Amino acid sequence: MYPVGMTLQQLKYIIKIVESRSITEAARAVYVSQPALSNSVHELEAELGIEIFSRSSKGISLTPEGVEFLSYARQVVEQADLLEQRYTHKKPSRQLCAVSTQHYAFAVNAFCNLIKQTDSDEYEYTLRETRTYEIIDDVRNMKSELGIIYLNDFNGKVLRKLLKESNLEFIPLFTAVPHVFVSASCELAKKKSVTFDDLEPYPYLSFEQGDFNSFYFSEEMQSTVSHKKSVHVSDRGTLFNLIIGINGYTISSGVVTSDLNGTQIVAVPLEAEDSMTVGYITNGRAVLSQCAQSYIAELRKCISEYGCTLLS
Repeated sequence: MYPVGMTLQQLKYIIKIVESRSITEAARAVYVSQPALSNSVHELEAELGIEIFSRSSKGISLTPEGVEFLSYARQVVEQADLLEQRYTHKKPSRQLCAVSTQHYAFAVNAFCNLIKQTDSDEYEYTLRETRTYEIIDDVRNMKSELGIIYLNDFNGKVLRKLLKESNLEFIPLFTAVPHVFVSASCELAKKKSVTFDDLEPYPYLSFEQGDFNSFYFSEEMQSTVSHKKSVHVSDRGTLFNLIIGINGYTISSGVVTSDLNGTQIVAVPLEAEDSMTVGYITNGRAVLSQCAQSYIAELRKCISEYGCTLLS
């Protein structure tokens, strides 16, 4: 039960401010003046005795208390919409969902399935295939409810420390051994497995990580191995085009789907002592929306269909 003075409209204002990343933009979206919206937020903060947003010259961002409040506000608004639909025959409300992920085809597949099953005439979904640090930052600041990354023996200590400091939880999905993605027409595609010696003549492709370009933030296993030929890219489509166009390769989980990527890319086991545990991260102060929970269910379903053993 929320305080008597709190209104459903105020909760919707908070959600819209977070979506817009700006009080000014949110005010335009909900057709109220910027001062009126600011006053509404200040009144709510005063009533609850918490600070929902921190304000600086760079703009506004959620405080730790604000992250927790936002998750409950979303639940209340969702339940109110369900109540309206049940008793006033109102059409389903606009569905919202945001996920940040490393460059995994199965994450996109699951997102496609989520959208196909959405029972709403209106929705606004966001899927960010982005860098490892940005994924963690997105979930920390509730720009995304979920983030998909991997941990292994090499990066685990560093990333787990960062996750703990950010009050984020890592939930494992499956464990994979290293594979290389190569063109189906490449000689390597005919092998049962490959070694680093086999790979030496071919260009190595990896995702660049911007300002946080240390080995620990790499999306590829065996990130400390040196390569004579190396190409960095920023998106999965470019990487796959280069695999085919220049006969390059990348090191990955081995989970590739013909549904989105066709049959031109194949996965070949790499002879290396390593493994990766792929999972999703959540904000420990937040409660997942129904939409986010549905995405996790689709994620697990897709992974299972690819033949991977799910971790409980």
